[in-house]
Amino acid sequence: MDQPTETDADSSTRSLPLGLTLLSGLIAVALVFPLAWLFIEVAAVEPTRARGLVFSAGTADVLVNSLLLMGGVTAGSVLLGVPLAYLTVRTDLPFRRFWSIVAALPLVIPSYVGAFAFVSAFGPRGEFQSILAPLGIERIPEIYGLPGAVLVITLYTYPYVYLTARAALVSFDTQLIDAARTLNYGRWDAFRRVTLPQIRPAIAAGALLSALYAISDFGTPAIMRLSVFTREIYVEYTSFGAEYAALLSIQLLLLVLLVLVLEWAIRPDQTVKGGDADHDGTRVQLGRWRWPATLLPAGVSLVALVVPIWILLLWLVRTDTERQPSLSFEWVQVLNSVGVAAAAAAVATLVALPVAYFAATNDSRVSILFERATYVGFAVPGVVLGLALVFFGAGYLPSLYQTLPLLIFAYTIRFVPQAVGTTRTSILQLDSKLVEAGRTLGESPLGTFRRITLPNIRSGLVAGAALVFLTTMKELPVTLILRPSGFETIVTQIWRAQAAVLYQYAAIPALLLLLISGLSMVVILAQEGDERGL
Repeated sequence: MDQPTETDADSSTRSLPLGLTLLSGLIAVALVFPLAWLFIEVAAVEPTRARGLVFSAGTADVLVNSLLLMGGVTAGSVLLGVPLAYLTVRTDLPFRRFWSIVAALPLVIPSYVGAFAFVSAFGPRGEFQSILAPLGIERIPEIYGLPGAVLVITLYTYPYVYLTARAALVSFDTQLIDAARTLNYGRWDAFRRVTLPQIRPAIAAGALLSALYAISDFGTPAIMRLSVFTREIYVEYTSFGAEYAALLSIQLLLLVLLVLVLEWAIRPDQTVKGGDADHDGTRVQLGRWRWPATLLPAGVSLVALVVPIWILLLWLVRTDTERQPSLSFEWVQVLNSVGVAAAAAAVATLVALPVAYFAATNDSRVSILFERATYVGFAVPGVVLGLALVFFGAGYLPSLYQTLPLLIFAYTIRFVPQAVGTTRTSILQLDSKLVEAGRTLGESPLGTFRRITLPNIRSGLVAGAALVFLTTMKELPVTLILRPSGFETIVTQIWRAQAAVLYQYAAIPALLLLLISGLSMVVILAQEGDERGL
């Protein structure tokens, strides 16, 4: 049996299209190569100095804070996301469909917008304290530091766990629950012994996204004054501490790699089995806890959605442009954001197309390697990617340093996996008989792709481009580090306002950003409109 397998592998290797293979390989190398300059910078640091910086007390504090932040956010996201998913899918919760949508909406709010809204609301002299002032309360506890950062990031990342767990529960075979109940299992035992093992892979996938977001988030720790890798890298970069910034970046990359390896090692082998997904007959009856159970989705929604929107509207009515005219919102910032995001979406879609097509039509190690290489930029924190391209541009391509092409290239590296994923899925769903028919009619491979494949995967291309556009609009650290001088966008306007502690000047751009993100969520939910349980 070994010989046929080897023959098949050799045949697969020989059948790889040379042009497409080379093109995909060049794209993969181009997307990964800039990160190599970080290692070159680190290698140039004198070993004794490097050891002193890496093993300093300050670096140890940064590492501990980063680990605590990541662990706290991951645990909090699971503790919020799983119960919310279970309540909205498996129980008779009142207004269940309404809560199903509302529970996912915090995902549209960038965590840094939530962070300075919470600081304004719950700071020692914030809006909440002013409400309590008539009661004699002159000061409330500070929200800064690790607890505040964990709270804010958790509120805006738990939907990752919620959505993945919910999807698993929607497709869960409820006959397994019926079988467990016939064996006299109680509700808790049935959940622990039957439901949880089946949805554990989905929970792990959502928890991984939350962990990676927490460890790579820059805006929230900076606003909450928490010393973590992303914040210290940016501080060192702006203070001309290139060596220490590069060393911290390498350590952060290793930590991200460790998280990915750990998740892969502990990922359960079980997958959710499809079956009778009609929950109407097997929905858990909450009884007297039916209405009190709504306090969980209502409370989370109140804190995560109502508080920041309330603060933004307060800032909007209080905006006084005469106080600091240089911070006033200008519509050119919207044009800049939309223009650069559209350019990044177009480039990322074009770059993703050959890689996705190669991966979808060739089941080989080479195609898998090239596809996985495009995901490196997405796993790398934005502040690290920005710093790598600073070293690369300033040191070797000064003509591109602080230019729009380099900024768009950074966005492409960061978000091209979104376009690759949607495009590859569309190609895999294409009926292979259509392609074969085109070839039998004498069309060349390129002609078949242009006349048959491309029109049929257009929706996947548009979806991928839309994802890249929307995530580019919200990207903060890459924009701050690589934007050309004087090039202001929505996110840079928000950041300038919070840096000056004049939050009212962030009201209009933040509300516009929420509007754009909200439209993206509407599109996502519309695509899932036929999903059972919504």
